[in-house]
Amino acid sequence: MRAAAALALALALGASASAAAGPTRLSIAVYPKGVLAGTVHRYRLSCVPAAGTVPDPGRACTVLARLAKPFAPVPPDEICSQIALGPQEAIVSGTVAGARVYAHLRLTDGCQIERWRRVAAIVPGFPS
Repeated sequence: MRAAAALALALALGASASAAAGPTRLSIAVYPKGVLAGTVHRYRLSCVPAAGTVPDPGRACTVLARLAKPFAPVPPDEICSQIALGPQEAIVSGTVAGARVYAHLRLTDGCQIERWRRVAAIVPGFPS
């Protein structure tokens, strides 16, 4: 019983700390054939409460909350496999817990593929 109360308190404090850190509001543009091909699918996501046009806003917000730096770029000295999954690209902009973010996701090498795979619940369009 005590453990359940502690867990409930921790979850409540975590939720209020996340809300206090600032809003999460993202605009997501997915280009199935690449940025230059013209077709774009637009999505929105906001958290606390979870809402938006991504396929599952609740799951997207949960995944986003668990990632330390969800849209961090690949470090310049990272060694990446030279494999590509497709022409898909996505641009994500907005705020995560009040911090401004901008990310251009591609599937051009192993590092970029893993970067998008990590946020696939947030950014639709990752190949299945």
